[in-house]
Amino acid sequence: MSYPKDVDVLIIGGGPAGSTAGALLAEKGWKVLILEKEKFPRYHVGESLMPYCYFTFERLGVLEKIKEMAWTEKHSVQFVGRNGKVSTPFYFSQHFDHPASTTWQVKRADFDKMLLDNAREKGATALEETTVTEIITNEAGAVTGVKAQSVDSEVHEINSRVVLDGSGRDALFLRKTSSRKRDPMLNKISIWTLFKGAKRDPGLDEGSTTIAYLDGKGWFWNIPMADDIVSSGIVADREYLYRDTRDPKEIFEREIKYNPWIEDHLKSGEQFGEYWVTGEYSYRGEHCATDGLVLIGDAFAFLDPVFSSGVFLAVKSAEMAADAVDVALLEDGVVMAKDFEDYGERLCQAIEIMRKLVYAFYDERFSFARIRPANMHLRGTLTDCLIGNLFDRDYSELLAAMKDFAKLPESLSYGRAKVTPAAC
Repeated sequence: MSYPKDVDVLIIGGGPAGSTAGALLAEKGWKVLILEKEKFPRYHVGESLMPYCYFTFERLGVLEKIKEMAWTEKHSVQFVGRNGKVSTPFYFSQHFDHPASTTWQVKRADFDKMLLDNAREKGATALEETTVTEIITNEAGAVTGVKAQSVDSEVHEINSRVVLDGSGRDALFLRKTSSRKRDPMLNKISIWTLFKGAKRDPGLDEGSTTIAYLDGKGWFWNIPMADDIVSSGIVADREYLYRDTRDPKEIFEREIKYNPWIEDHLKSGEQFGEYWVTGEYSYRGEHCATDGLVLIGDAFAFLDPVFSSGVFLAVKSAEMAADAVDVALLEDGVVMAKDFEDYGERLCQAIEIMRKLVYAFYDERFSFARIRPANMHLRGTLTDCLIGNLFDRDYSELLAAMKDFAKLPESLSYGRAKVTPAAC
């Protein structure tokens, strides 16, 4: 593989965030290099998409590719009580009469490869099996490039006018600067696996994402995918899940019995593959940008996955950052943190809306059924939140109504661009 010495844009990570930013900036004519540590395709969790991903996919030009890949269509999200009773699903089309109301449950290995290949088609150079080992800064502290190790162990130093960190939950920059701040109330762990031949609901509900509550301790996801595969996982407090064993298989099989709907839907299926485990779900970076560098996707923030916001926030943040980078590169010199003030403000505000909804979900007093009777006029607002319309409407009335049923957190004060007084 040939490694350039100088580029306009260097992107760490070829997942949905990195591929999205890379495609958009290459299309603008900038010299873009994406460095991905793994070899695609590779397994990744996070199969359920939010409807508002549609608009970024449309801009990327990948909608037809997605449709051709014949993934399971997702028309709604539904919630199942601890007793196994299913709520009325939130059908996206009832609220949003647009092609975007149909989204997908994807196989991330193929989906992520498609996005990375699309970035290449747009003109970006994407090199796999290349690990970024160091972020290079100048005397003023501005990021000016990276050092990366290729699969043959050779180290390459690459200069860039701006670096985008899309390294996912590895969060390279946050880890190296010890600036990842975890959400103390959302310190959950997850155990998940795959099933073949599990039960599916009929009709439009066949592809629904189902969130099934456990008794005040957490929840299951149930995501029907193509090829008769279901992704199923549990998210809960560490102390609860590890109360009598740390074996993920034993824990998973134990918890299935605590929700009748989950037990009924999985009993006909055959589990296969690994039981994966991950912890400390929710975090945010102290800053979304510093001079010469901007964070996108999970490399900046990750929120508890109960509402499937991961891929949406990854591609949307990448789209927003790419637009800001495109403007900043028109000026000479290093791209500065101040160029991302609006990006950071808008992104943090959107994440806060979803974060408050996640907090409400974990409050034992809260349920969507309880909030509806006195606030039917807010159902559309709530559905807007669930489909990803986080940037273009006011949620203050919904959040005020939710406070009657749940304790909502104060907005986090950090996460904006690290702008120095001299740069203002």
